[in-house]
Amino acid sequence: MLTTLGFIDWNVDPVFFHIGDLAIRYYSLFFAIAFWLGYVITAKMFQDQKLPDNLVDKVFLYIIVATVIGSRLGHCLFYAWDYYSQHPLEILQVWKGGLASHGGTLGIIIALLIFCKKYKKNFLWLVDCVAVPIALAAFFIRMGNLMNSEIIGLPTDVPWAFRFLRLHPDDALIPRHPTQIYEALFYLAVFGLLMFLYWKKKLIVRHGALFGIFMVCVFGFRILIEGLKENQEAFENDMILNMGQILSIPYVIIGIASLAYAFLSKPDMTIYANPSQQK
Repeated sequence: MLTTLGFIDWNVDPVFFHIGDLAIRYYSLFFAIAFWLGYVITAKMFQDQKLPDNLVDKVFLYIIVATVIGSRLGHCLFYAWDYYSQHPLEILQVWKGGLASHGGTLGIIIALLIFCKKYKKNFLWLVDCVAVPIALAAFFIRMGNLMNSEIIGLPTDVPWAFRFLRLHPDDALIPRHPTQIYEALFYLAVFGLLMFLYWKKKLIVRHGALFGIFMVCVFGFRILIEGLKENQEAFENDMILNMGQILSIPYVIIGIASLAYAFLSKPDMTIYANPSQQK
């Protein structure tokens, strides 16, 4: 990476290292780090509430499977259905790339609904807990996109613009908004806010509050930041709102509804006093 007058040349190899013929990409590495840190953070939160040690293992098994399946199906259905409807077996080829955060989020929500029904847990309490590390995971995912030189911004003349030299030659020399960094930094700030609200303000006693803040902040910002991005698919060019913006609107509404419920309901003071009864 070289800094030049008026822009930054970005030419990072997306492959971190090789194991024989196997290429380990930064994106995959960051994805794994996100899951590991998410596990650690959630385990600390469960310990804080004096919950069984094995509960986090069960929760994360659901989350990992749901993230991969949901993200993949989200990409195939929302962004490339014309292709995958003709090549359905390729939907299973996750290693070729193509994941969508909206699908991953929906997958996690559905999986946790199933988990809560099976293990008789409070759904809003659980999504409050996992929303905290998922915000951090969003940071790592966007940093992985940066290393892949993907999800690029529109052309700009701001002094911190990036030229993504690994793009097609027609696009490589165009200075662009580094929207991956914009999103990554915002999601990191949301993670910091949620950690503060959990550990310092004990907002976990208001079921749905942390989840609602996550949904409104992350997907509200997504609606805004999409205006600085290149559309991911050609069919979006004729749309008033692109697919990322359209898909974000229901999540913001869900977040607002969750916040309203959280602050119109009585706080659950049994979480720390006797968590086994509540959960």
